[in-house]
Amino acid sequence: MAKESGLGMTVAGDDVGGTVRTISNEITGLQWAMPSDTEDITGLDNSGMERLLLLADFTVALSGITNFSANLSHDVFKEVGVTSVTRTLTLTHSGQILETEDLFNEYVVTRPADGSRPWSAAGVLNETVVPAWTV
Repeated sequence: MAKESGLGMTVAGDDVGGTVRTISNEITGLQWAMPSDTEDITGLDNSGMERLLLLADFTVALSGITNFSANLSHDVFKEVGVTSVTRTLTLTHSGQILETEDLFNEYVVTRPADGSRPWSAAGVLNETVVPAWTV
């Protein structure tokens, strides 16, 4: 596969009712990480670090332009902080799909001095399934 830009991504998340909503058009920024914990198992007889890979995790941060129209980003995130609901988040790019079950613990809508109304949302893995890209 050739090197590619981040253009053409699709992001979808389910709303409080469990209906999947494509919200790509409202997202202006996206960052995700798929870290794993490590355990230091270096013996006293070694001069370099030795580690084991432990539990996998996933974090995501989204930012976008507020849209209070029905079935769009506000409907996906408006219950964050009110109810503890796991959301299915699906990232699609170049025919590859990453689907995760995330607990969104932050949804912030602001109104800066310039009059814009951006939002941000942050989530963490909330299921025992390790996220993996599929084709």
